[in-house]
Order: sequence, then C-alpha cells, then structure tokens
Amino acid sequence: MTMVNSIGSFLLTVGLSAVATAACTQQAQQQRHSGPLDFKKHTLTTEFISEGVAVADVNNDGHTDIIAGARWFEGPDWQNVHDIYHEEQVFDGTTGYSNSMLNFTIDVDQDGWIDYIRVDFPGQQVWWYRNPGTDGGYWEQHVIAQAASNESPAFVDIDGDGRNDILCGDPNTGEMVWFRCPSEKGDTTWNRYAISRKDMPGTAIFSHGLGFGDINGDGRGDVVIKQGWWEAPADPTQPDWVFHPAELGLDCAQMYVMDVNGDGYADVISSSAHRYGMWWYEQGRDPAGRTTWKLREINSDYSQTHALSLVDLDNDGDMDLVSGMRYFAHQGHDPGESFPPTIFWLEFIPGDRPAWVMHIIDEDSGVGLNNVVEDVNGDGLLDIVVANKKGVFYFERISAGDHE
Repeated sequence: MTMVNSIGSFLLTVGLSAVATAACTQQAQQQRHSGPLDFKKHTLTTEFISEGVAVADVNNDGHTDIIAGARWFEGPDWQNVHDIYHEEQVFDGTTGYSNSMLNFTIDVDQDGWIDYIRVDFPGQQVWWYRNPGTDGGYWEQHVIAQAASNESPAFVDIDGDGRNDILCGDPNTGEMVWFRCPSEKGDTTWNRYAISRKDMPGTAIFSHGLGFGDINGDGRGDVVIKQGWWEAPADPTQPDWVFHPAELGLDCAQMYVMDVNGDGYADVISSSAHRYGMWWYEQGRDPAGRTTWKLREINSDYSQTHALSLVDLDNDGDMDLVSGMRYFAHQGHDPGESFPPTIFWLEFIPGDRPAWVMHIIDEDSGVGLNNVVEDVNGDGLLDIVVANKKGVFYFERISAGDHE
C-alpha cells in the first residue's frame, strides 16, 4: 500500500503555534460568523462535570433529557437536575480531568427504560448504569470493560444487529476489541471480541483516532485508526482481522469514512486532537493499481478539535462537520489554548474540489470528547449538545422566525 504526503509537513504549514493562527484575522472571523443556521444557547451548568454528553428520554415523559457525567438534566427546561451515581461529580479543569470522557445511551436490558454508558478516563473502565425507572434513586453500576484505551472509543453497530456496541483498545493486551451490546431482553452480558493481534497501534492508553466505516466497499464496517485500518470479515466476531497499514494523520479525534469527492473510493475524515488542523485523506489508486492516500486540508483555524461529528446539519443532503476547541484540553499547554473556546460547523460543498465553509456557533463553550447532534426538542431541526471544562451546553437550532 502506497502512502502519500506527510501530515507532519502539513501541520507545519497550518500552524503549530499561535503565531501561525494569527493569519486568521478578526475580519475573516466576522465574515464567517453569519452562517445560514441560527442557534439559541442554553447553559445547563458552568461546573466541570464531564467531557462526554448523551441525550435520551430518561424518565419516559416524552421529553428528551441530557446526561453528562454523574447528572441528568430533565427536559424540556433543564431546571430539575438528578444524580445518577454518588461519586465525585465536579472537577478542577485547571489541574486535571474528569472521570467521564464519553457518554452514550441505550436500553441495555430492554426493560423499556433507557440506560447510560460512561467511558471513564483512558485506561480505566467503561461502565453502564441501569435506569431505576419509577423506583428512583441511584442507578446500578455495571462494568462493560475493565480497561479501555484510545481517547475516542466508539459506540457503533459492529455486527449489524441494530444495537450499538463499544469499540476501543485494550491497554493490557494491545488488542483492538469490541464489546457486543446484549440483544436479548433481560440479558446484560457484554461479550468481548478481539479484532486484532496483540501489541497493535491505536491501542495504547492515550492513543488518538478511531473510526468505523466501509473502507473497501464490500458492505462491511471496517475499523480505522491513524496508522491504518482493519478489514472486517463476514463474521465480525472472528479474531485477527486483516490489517492494512496507511498513513492517516497525527493524533486525531473521531475518524469518519465517506466518499468525499464522489470518485467511488471511501475517504477518511478526521481532526487534530491537540494541535491545529482538520483534514481528509483521499483514497485512490496509482498506475499499478495500488492504494494511495493523499492528504487534503479542511480547515486550519482552530486547535484541539477533539470532538468531531459528521452529520447533515442543514438538511441539504450533504454531510457537514460539527466540531470546536476542547477548552483547556491540556490545562493550557496546547497550541491555541488562549483562543476563545469556539464551537462551529463546517458546511460541506460537494464537487470535483470539495470544500467546507466555516460557520461559528459560539465562542464561549467549545467541545469535549464527544458531541450530540440530534433533534432534542422534537421540532424537526438538529440541535447540538456538548459538555466540557466550561460546563454543559445545549444549542437549540431555531428558525429565522424564532428570534427573540
């Protein structure tokens, strides 16, 4: 497999310091500020309780609720706040991290009440909490994985049964693994499957970059890391998937598989976790028919884009990107830490030379380690929910006639 272009040289051009970012002038920022979508910001809390976030109708009242760390905020007005578990709940983002890095929801035991998944600090457990329903009180805590590595564990449907599974590394063995979500009512066992051999890249505790998608066009979801990808067999529970080395960038966040330029080959989209840059790698073929990967820039204005979502935000049929700066990702030691904690979306413009147009949403929030982009209030428009060291925020998409 031929690998083309160096992400290292790319990042030198897009800037590894605030000096490089100075090229992004205030005037340019203002020009980008007036996007076609409008959002109303709701601040649920300014306490640092989580860098993960999830949504679901927790109490079955017909309203979507927001979960972050140890708390859930009751919709539709977020005024009633409930504890999920009784552990440390508020953290000091200037000196450390939380114990809630990514959050997901699913009815694990299929009892009709949505349960909650919390990915702890890298190298620690992945937990699920059983919703107590009308009984109330703290939620029962259960372990999915005793130790999970890679900073972007994914909640994706590996086996195609319609229920998302946990994809992560195992720091103790160096294997890439997945935990199958129970499929039978009443079952709560998460079976572990290793897709790789031991001591593989992408599985160390603080590895960056993980994704799931069909790279080779065979209809099966493959597993992608920045050093290459594992080819899914017909039976995803089979061990030792074939690994294809590839150069797909430096430390990044979530990775997405999408045919960006419409040439029939799946490309890989990702963003820098702790430096500047967002990019896509174009898959192609050289004259000998060998696979090539060419680096293409998306945007270089912001650093620490540690949470990335691929979604059709404006409902035009094209997949856009939602990201932003992870506020104080390394307690002030990353390039660009002094810039406003911005959250933005990038409008996809398809064509022979595809591009993304920047639209600023807010400059006093940023992102954490995973975003939620869903219709939270049931009005048919996609909203955005984030949690990080600045707090928990819900950005309600509003129509032009809804301005106050």
